[in-house]
Amino acid sequence: MTDLAGRHVCITGGSEGIGLAVARGALHRGAKVSLLARRLERLHEVQAELTTNGQTVAVAAADVSDDEATSAAIDELVAAHGPVDVLVTMAGYAAPGYFTDLPGDEFRREMDVNYFGTLHAIRAVVPKMTERRAGHLVLVSSTAGLIGVFGFSAYSPTKFAIRGLGESLRAELKPSGIAVSIVYPPDTETPGFARENLTKPAETARISGTIAPKSAEHVAEAILSGIERDRLIITADAMTAALARGAGVMGPLVRTLMDRDVRSVQSRASDNESSRDGGSELAG
Repeated sequence: MTDLAGRHVCITGGSEGIGLAVARGALHRGAKVSLLARRLERLHEVQAELTTNGQTVAVAAADVSDDEATSAAIDELVAAHGPVDVLVTMAGYAAPGYFTDLPGDEFRREMDVNYFGTLHAIRAVVPKMTERRAGHLVLVSSTAGLIGVFGFSAYSPTKFAIRGLGESLRAELKPSGIAVSIVYPPDTETPGFARENLTKPAETARISGTIAPKSAEHVAEAILSGIERDRLIITADAMTAALARGAGVMGPLVRTLMDRDVRSVQSRASDNESSRDGGSELAG
């Protein structure tokens, strides 16, 4: 069991969304919280918001895709709150789109931020955790890291990679007393999710629309509870839980349902196109 009271919980991507909700929940449990994100101005706003009852939140700015900048930022946070006891790698983003429409550098950028951003933060804290023979790594994957989703050809592979990293680290670091958790959040009501919705293909929006998104607070509570229980797999909804524990059984069913939604959207688009073509011929 991981008791968060008095522990240094460091959250990358902690200035909004689920990361910010995890910060609030960790503070409520008596943890010392530090946040790492790109925008220093936003971090200072959050720092002022969260600093209450004598609890000071440490912040440092860095782009997690930059290994040296991430390591330096974590050194700042360690100087403020001591060694990192729990690292939550929340930083990441998705830019949905059709595979043939996405620019090539988008695939690299999402891998740099989502996967390598996770890797850089972990590499910055693991040596000291190993020395102390204590620590907890919380890697944030996604439901899209368990099953490929239409429109997420740049994003989903990054989350599969995080899953593979987490499972490998669990085996390697357990003898050193370091716990590893992998989080698989579903669609969640966050600023990032709102940005995704701006570019989602119609098929992706149809798939997402079949499932009500969870609140950031709901997902954060699942994460914190999973950390306290040292769970390898952390989920916040029934479908993702079923996928995470039985993807071999659930995968074909979920893919069939997604294929049905895609066919429905594309059939409707085809019918609309035929109607427009027919209208033009009649007008002529």
